[in-house]
Amino acid sequence: MNQWPAFYTPNKVGTLYVPDTVAAVTLGREANLPPAEQDRPRVILLLVDPQVDFIHTDGSLSVPGAIADTQRTIEWLLRNASQVSAVAASLDSHIPTQIFYPTWWINAQGEHPAPFTAITGEDVDQKRWRPVFERSWSQRYVHQLEQSAKKALMIWPYHTMIGAPGYNITPALYETIVYHSAARQSHPTFLHKGSIAKTEHYSLLEPEVKVRGEAQGGLNKPFLHMLASYDLIYVAGQAKSHCVLETINSVMRYFKDQPDQIARWRVLVDCMSSVAHPVIDFETMAHQALAVHAGQGLRLVRSTDPIG
Repeated sequence: MNQWPAFYTPNKVGTLYVPDTVAAVTLGREANLPPAEQDRPRVILLLVDPQVDFIHTDGSLSVPGAIADTQRTIEWLLRNASQVSAVAASLDSHIPTQIFYPTWWINAQGEHPAPFTAITGEDVDQKRWRPVFERSWSQRYVHQLEQSAKKALMIWPYHTMIGAPGYNITPALYETIVYHSAARQSHPTFLHKGSIAKTEHYSLLEPEVKVRGEAQGGLNKPFLHMLASYDLIYVAGQAKSHCVLETINSVMRYFKDQPDQIARWRVLVDCMSSVAHPVIDFETMAHQALAVHAGQGLRLVRSTDPIG
């Protein structure tokens, strides 16, 4: 596609505005593309947390490089609209009191931890940080993270708060999803995740620590099986180091004995970036983890590569 639809202006990516849904739908209907139900093979684009707070430079947890990633994602979808059968997107969905926010923890001086503080099991045992809520659970949670996920609890800036502007899908990408839906007569799927107060939920498929009795407290098998029903699953979004990587980790664990299924997954490596931390090199960690998965059959591709 040499000329983009009129609703898309590359330099507007990363700016906040009211999406022109009518224009996107109208142009999609006028694109004269075949209905997606006729597609063989069937291809789905999975967008991980493509939200304002992660993508915009003034977002509360802005990921460096995310605007350019999103431009490439939009243009990939527009170029390949006739081959992409469906789009699914997750939305990180948070409330003010969650275990990874400052509100949950306090020290002896009555201070809350600053964003990007790592809380360890030793910190909890020595009462350097004490939970305000769910005290027994919180103490176990930090230790369980260290034992099972090999990570400390990271305190994050407030981000993607339900009802706030930063929660929304960035407008330029939203318009493209709407355009594709109208052009291919295909319903987009939106998955809201991350609202369980007492666990982080990086992977869109499961929380960091399982929570009994919660609708999203375990592995979301119906959503995973929906994705796996497609012949090719392309993954893009933010952040590479966290929600994208943990989603891929979930996929690789679940399908570890099904190499034919793993071979269907494609990670668009130039359509994602890693969280910047003052001390931790998340990018190197993510790069190494994805390289391991690639050795197990996962395909790492670029937005300039042909579909397949």
